[in-house]
Amino acid sequence: MAHAAKTAEHHEKAAMHHEHAARHHHEAAKKAHEGEHEEAAHHATVAHGHTVHAEHHAEEAAKGHAEQHAA
Repeated sequence: MAHAAKTAEHHEKAAMHHEHAARHHHEAAKKAHEGEHEEAAHHATVAHGHTVHAEHHAEEAAKGHAEQHAA
């Protein structure tokens, strides 16, 4: 895969994981308001996992840009 395409793919994956995290945070908030704390905790944990993945892909995208411009 071309370098620029790989970098773009990391940006797309970062965005996707941020979107998934946001949906789970919304669901966690809803469940917390409803008093369903176990469900809220579940969604918060899943949201955190997506955030970790998003940060990884964002870092890889930044590395890709740095490598591309250093060449």
